[in-house]
Amino acid sequence: MEYRILGRTGERVSAIGLGGWHIGLPHVDEQLGLRIVRRAIDEGVTFLDNSWDYNEGASEVRMGKALRDGYRDKVFLMTKIDGRSKREAARQFDESLRRLQTDHIDLVQHHEVIRFDDPHRVFDDEGANAALIEARQAGKLRYIGFTGHKDPQIHLHMLQVASEHGFAFDSAQMPLNVMDAHYRSFGKLVVPELVKQGIGVLGMKSMGNGVILKSKTATPVECLHYALNLPTSVVITGCDSMEVLEQALSAVATFRPMSEAEVNAILAKTKPAAMRGEFEPFKTSSIFDSTATHPDWLGEEPKHVRDLMQA
Repeated sequence: MEYRILGRTGERVSAIGLGGWHIGLPHVDEQLGLRIVRRAIDEGVTFLDNSWDYNEGASEVRMGKALRDGYRDKVFLMTKIDGRSKREAARQFDESLRRLQTDHIDLVQHHEVIRFDDPHRVFDDEGANAALIEARQAGKLRYIGFTGHKDPQIHLHMLQVASEHGFAFDSAQMPLNVMDAHYRSFGKLVVPELVKQGIGVLGMKSMGNGVILKSKTATPVECLHYALNLPTSVVITGCDSMEVLEQALSAVATFRPMSEAEVNAILAKTKPAAMRGEFEPFKTSSIFDSTATHPDWLGEEPKHVRDLMQA
């Protein structure tokens, strides 16, 4: 296993992270989900991804069970919350703590920052970040980050709004894959800014939930190697079978820094299919936008907005 440093935090984490969504899918029985988590940890994976909304909580529940018997102490545990209001964020965070069966979470991220209004709601006086800061002060979490999959400009806006409020994120998560360089590129626009600010870079959707593989332009291992070659702290990958997990472990074991020619060769293969974003539907459709279909997860709008509308 290769290990990298998570931005300015100084935390040493595995270059491959285990995604939490897949272990709670309906076709993955609970015992298999637990086996995947423990096998990954036994093979050196230390970074575990999850979210309050994954599979109606099943992903966190299963991960909590898998982290019993001393496994919790071996990992850097991350989850995400959807709440934009302080009250809703605090409720979701406390529920995540219970499901994960832990007294603290190493990294909690604001999930699905996919709208330009999300940063303002998060950093409102009664917004979600206030809840996470209080939880951090209470020792219930260590680091704070954010995620999004829609548009790199929204990520940059989140960083700007955070700066305006005197806050510095510890991590940011985004799609980083063989298609990204050609369309609405997080790798080109966001990653350099994160590196400049010392913010840990978390890559996701290296295969776009399998959609990128349907383009027939890159293999799973090529997808993982490309993402690992970027200045990522962790490349998070979902595994719904032992075979897929072993594939990810093999990919990190065989990874070597790629030459410019090797990178260009992959990008040349993917460019024709990537130019319109059709193999990155998380950017170009609402299919991956879980909070769009569950707006109640966001919580209420800021009070000053409600007051303004009623005045």
